[in-house]
Amino acid sequence: MIPSYDPNDTEAGLQLLEDLTTNADAIQQQVLHQILSQNSETEYLRSFLDGESCNIQENFKNKAPVVNYEDIKPFIQRISDGDSSDILSAQPITELLTSSGTSGGKPKFMPSTAEELDRKTFFYNMLVPVMNKFVNGLDEGKGMYLLFIKPEIKTPAGLQARPVLTSYYKSEQFKNRPFNKYNVITSPNDAILCEDSQQSMYCQLLCGLVQRSHVLRLGAIFASAFLRAVKFLENHFTELCADIRTGTVASWITDSGCRDSALSILNGPNQELADEIEALFNAKSREGILKRIWPKTKYIEVIVTGSMAQYIPTLEFYSGGLPLVSVMYASSECFFGLNINPLCKPSDVSYTLLPNMAYFEFLPVDDKSHEETQLESRSTDDVSLTEKDRIVDLVSVEIGRYYELIITTFAGLYRYRVGDILKVTGFHNKAPQFSFVERRNVVLSIDTDKTSEEDLMKAVTQAKLNHLQGLFLLTEYTSYADTSSIPGHYVLFWELKPRYDNDPPKLDKKMMEDCCSEVEDCLDYVYRRCRNKDRSIGALEIRVVSLGTFDALMDFSISQGSSVNQYKTPRCVKSGGALQILDSRVIGRFFTKRVPQWEPLGLDS
Repeated sequence: MIPSYDPNDTEAGLQLLEDLTTNADAIQQQVLHQILSQNSETEYLRSFLDGESCNIQENFKNKAPVVNYEDIKPFIQRISDGDSSDILSAQPITELLTSSGTSGGKPKFMPSTAEELDRKTFFYNMLVPVMNKFVNGLDEGKGMYLLFIKPEIKTPAGLQARPVLTSYYKSEQFKNRPFNKYNVITSPNDAILCEDSQQSMYCQLLCGLVQRSHVLRLGAIFASAFLRAVKFLENHFTELCADIRTGTVASWITDSGCRDSALSILNGPNQELADEIEALFNAKSREGILKRIWPKTKYIEVIVTGSMAQYIPTLEFYSGGLPLVSVMYASSECFFGLNINPLCKPSDVSYTLLPNMAYFEFLPVDDKSHEETQLESRSTDDVSLTEKDRIVDLVSVEIGRYYELIITTFAGLYRYRVGDILKVTGFHNKAPQFSFVERRNVVLSIDTDKTSEEDLMKAVTQAKLNHLQGLFLLTEYTSYADTSSIPGHYVLFWELKPRYDNDPPKLDKKMMEDCCSEVEDCLDYVYRRCRNKDRSIGALEIRVVSLGTFDALMDFSISQGSSVNQYKTPRCVKSGGALQILDSRVIGRFFTKRVPQWEPLGLDS
């Protein structure tokens, strides 16, 4: 189910896309049949299939449950521990991919096989003809794509466990990729594969600056990562220009591969280029700086859907009017679909699911107003038999309706709830197009972190018990993701009432800073990694508000149409009006003074 074609042949790529979407239903049935036939003797599937190949798909849909991670975690634990039997996949599990989601505060692990790397390569190759259709001349220059690897661990059985992009960048498919004239990048492999993210960032930016006259597009995977690079560039441009001027690399770049690859691209001193770049950075305003540094750039390629949409205003400030392009919808579990209208506005992005990537099913979420209560009530529950009867396949979804995505993959996930809520916006031929609405039960996200309402409540409760007991009552709280600075950070609004009088609370700075640290210590593995290792999230902040603030917040929500009988304090606020009410009543601001502890954990930790 992995078609082969020359990615240098745009017409062939576009025709393949037409064939896949025109025959979406037939391809989906072939995909399901192939997955079940190959894996029918696995331990997991045997109990749901009776062995008759003519009924294998019907039996699967009738008997196989819709599952979440907790349901399959014991099977993955056995794979991690070295069980050699065919538990989930008839193909050998070659590695485990860490998801941005967590289970019990630890990363989720998804099974993967060697064939999956070929499937991802096909997916990336399909992005090229789509961009060529809308943007001419991409074969006449390079892309400055900032790509990074993250920490990995080994399971007790010796399997690598790592993020999906780290897996791909370390694969032979990426490192020895065939030349593609439409997809030449400025970053050397050795700089991308440097394990020190600061050294990697520096050398990739240095290479991008040296090749500025050839750069036609800028990008990273997520908007948050791209803006971190912009901030890094602002902070280090003097040092970068000094290296360009002298033809050397800063002494603190000690990774030999990173250093040598950057030196080969520097290729000696360039006083004129260094002076040009330095003058641009010394201009009065940084607005539009990216367009001025890389004047031939046609667009910026970053994911700006879902939680990444909060970064659009900052991207627009730096970009100088360049289009923001979200090209792909993917996760650790599976690569799903492409944006086949890449130059659309960020608010109009829809993804066309490729029917050969996995078998897709959808659980209807009746309407947007009902969706919030549905998600709260079944965020961790099994799908009921009644709901299971309502599940539809890929080509049977309806325009305008909301669905939760369920996947069956070639690597051993069966009817697995990804956790994404999608809205059907249209069809391309027979393949539906979806806008990403939200991640189920996520209230806060800055980078790859996904903090749920439950996780936030547990962390706040722990801080309250350990540091406020006997002094204050925490009467209400809410939160929001502040991305006005880089990196963004979590903000908690707390309303505190003294236990023994009605005077405004007298706040001890150390006590409140300890509360900030306690909350961070209690948040999950991915959040703590982003804070400690990646430095992609800033210090958590608590803003204490005056008594009565949350009453004012309720009054505001009711004035906007909420029912007084059904009103619940939102655990995350996003509307400008609500934030204005909260910020106008802040009587104290406190930040974490240390980063939380983090270290790579295995499945058995």
